[in-house]
Formats: sequence, structure tokens, C-alpha cells
Amino acid sequence: MESNETKPKNFGNKKETGSFKSGNKLGKKKNIVRLSKLKFEEKIVQIKRVTKVVKGGKKLTFRAVVIIGDTKRKVGVGIGRADDVNLAIDKAVLNGKKNLINVPLTLQYSIPHVVKANYGACSIMLRPSSSGTGVIAGGSVRTVLELAGIQNILAKQFGSSNILNNAKATILALTLLNEKVELGKYQSSRRQVFYDKIMKKYKNVKTTN
Repeated sequence: MESNETKPKNFGNKKETGSFKSGNKLGKKKNIVRLSKLKFEEKIVQIKRVTKVVKGGKKLTFRAVVIIGDTKRKVGVGIGRADDVNLAIDKAVLNGKKNLINVPLTLQYSIPHVVKANYGACSIMLRPSSSGTGVIAGGSVRTVLELAGIQNILAKQFGSSNILNNAKATILALTLLNEKVELGKYQSSRRQVFYDKIMKKYKNVKTTN
């Protein structure tokens, strides 16, 4: 009889420990922020009529180029083609949300170092500047930098003045910047200390408004 009494006690303990473990698992769940819930600013850079020669004649469509960003750290360029202008803009916004990149910002809302990038016949140079300078750039480069959250920067365009290629060249430059900062942290302890002092930390910043 004594052995029968002890069995349910041990069984009850197992149940209690199981519930405790499940409680820990539930507590470790992270809040996943979806792109649909984030608020982005959209700027239409270009709407162009595109004609395609087909067997029956010419087919007319519209191409929209939209730059999307949250003015904090994320930015992207989207392209959309459709028979209607509004549909083309909606497609471009969805494409821009899929191709978002993170921009490394310093404490002065600038970039950490000089960077150059080429896209097609367009080449661009981005140079950091002190606080109070503003965004010195033109065309689609200016809109990309403003929507990325950069407030003090010097930019220069070389070669072609194509709106889409210049926007893509700036995004390519910003991605190269991000890669160099991450590599610099692992290359030497001096660079790691340097970037930790300069760079802006986004651990406690809310992504949603």
C-alpha cells in the first residue's frame, strides 16, 4: 500500500515540472514586427510611359519608380509596371518593401566614412559632414538619403543623370557602407572601439510611430 501511495505523488511532481517548463517557453516568445504594420513614407520619383511593339501594333504601359523609407534607418527603391498608373504605383511600393536595406547612422545623423559606388553609367560619391550641414544632394539621391534618415551629408553624381540608376547607385553605396562597418568591427579591436563610439545604437528606438 505504501508503494501505491508514493506513485501518484511522483506523477504529480512530473506534471508540475512540465507545466513550469511550458511556462518558460511561452515567456521566451519574441514580438515579430511585420512590414505591413510598419509605417513608411513614399515618394514617387518617376512615372514613365513605356511602349512595346507587338504583333498587333504597340502596347502602352506605365512604369513607376517609388522610393520608400521610415526616416530612421530603412530605405528601398521599388519599380512597378502596369496598364494603369495607380496599379503601377502599388506594385512599386510592394517591390520597395521587399528590397529594404539598413543604413548605418552616426551620432550626428551622418555616415561613418566616404564611399563610392557605380551602377550602370552612373557613379556616386557620399561624404560625411558635421551637424548643421544638411543634405547636399540633388535629384533621386536626395530623396533616398532623406528617407533613410540621414540629415548631414555631401553627395556628388558623376556620369549619367538617369533617375532610376542614380537611386540604385545610392542604395548600392549605402549597402557597401554597411558591409565595411561590419567588417571593420571584426578586423581589429581599435576599429571596433571607434565604431562603438561613433555609431548610433537602435536597441531602444521604436520602429513604429
